[in-house]
Amino acid sequence: MRHHIRVRALAPVLAAVTAVGVLGGCGTEKASTPEVKEAPAAAEATTAAKGKGAKAAASLGGPGTACVLPVSFGLAADWKPKAVKVDENDELAAALGKQGPATMVCEIDAKPAGNIGYMRVWTAPGGSARTALEGFVKAEENTSKVSYKETKAGALPVVEVTYSIYNKIMEESKEESAFAVSTPKGTVIVHLGGLDSEEHREMLPAYELARSSLKAL
Repeated sequence: MRHHIRVRALAPVLAAVTAVGVLGGCGTEKASTPEVKEAPAAAEATTAAKGKGAKAAASLGGPGTACVLPVSFGLAADWKPKAVKVDENDELAAALGKQGPATMVCEIDAKPAGNIGYMRVWTAPGGSARTALEGFVKAEENTSKVSYKETKAGALPVVEVTYSIYNKIMEESKEESAFAVSTPKGTVIVHLGGLDSEEHREMLPAYELARSSLKAL
């Protein structure tokens, strides 16, 4: 776990992160034209894929948990979930809490675990997981190196994507990961961002835990 942060660039970013956390969303609905490749996800070459995985400290998604979802998955230690309800009448909250066809329903904060970033759960209306995930990514600005693959999460078939987003504040691109699964109650998208690519890679074990322990409810 990293204990240092690039202080010089952090102040404006922390302000943005705080605002997003309060409103429960990220991204906009402005379309981009990503470079799409059918190739193995870059996450497979990360720390999480090299055996340094996270162990489940709790389960999220079932009745009585912080976020009741159509699926459940393992939650890494010290990651703090909270349910998100997007107010459709609040223009700013709706802009932050909706991305393409998806609406945010849960936000899992990594700061108590020592990283700056969130894993967020989004839901989209019924249809294919691939279509929902493509719409989710296309609604993000400044994307590149977009790579989709059909795989499994737990015992469930999912579509996974890795891509980069150019961060204007940090003046660099950062890595993002997400997977989508179809359920009788619609598509569920689990997305991992991060302050920058280093933070993203450090948080990947928690994301991989969620993906490998995914169960339908």
